[in-house]
Amino acid sequence: MARIIEQVGAYDATYRRERFPALVRAIIFQQLAGNAARAILKRFIELYPGRRFPAPEQVVATSLQRLRKVGLSRPKALYIKGLAADVVAKKVNFHRFPKMEDDAVIAELTQVKGIGQWTAEMFLMFNLGRPDVMPAGDLGVQTAVMKAYGLAKRPTPKELREFAERWKPHRTAAAWYLWRSLETVLPIDAVKAPTPRASKKKR
Repeated sequence: MARIIEQVGAYDATYRRERFPALVRAIIFQQLAGNAARAILKRFIELYPGRRFPAPEQVVATSLQRLRKVGLSRPKALYIKGLAADVVAKKVNFHRFPKMEDDAVIAELTQVKGIGQWTAEMFLMFNLGRPDVMPAGDLGVQTAVMKAYGLAKRPTPKELREFAERWKPHRTAAAWYLWRSLETVLPIDAVKAPTPRASKKKR
């Protein structure tokens, strides 16, 4: 990890107080390469001229067909509309989250169709600013650990959780450095300029 920190540079993860936009962005990024997800997100926002990001009520009123035209798959379009409806109906109450434990936030978010463990973990890390989250099911983190520590294969989520005990109580920072070691594009990167990669020292 010390080598990765030296290579990547100072920790500068961005925390945003967004709630609904953050979850929509995470849903769009699920199982997509960064550039493809950015393009779809841009077209999605352009459906709502004059807005930095649409309100849940606007998304509820948008037809499934219009959402599909920006490049969203049918399931993702349904997930986003369902999330918007839950926010409008106050089934998802963001105001309670700051006082809740990490596991409780994950449990509440994952009740929403289309929001899984990974999406909830991204929300904890980059929107609630929780410092000790390890997204053990993330392939990027698994791959980075495999490469950095010379493992024969990617660790399983269980193995990674056990391996990550050494980084407590700073597992969020550890995951960020592991992602950056692979130059992984994260949902939070869609709302800021890419982080410049520190140049590698010559051997």
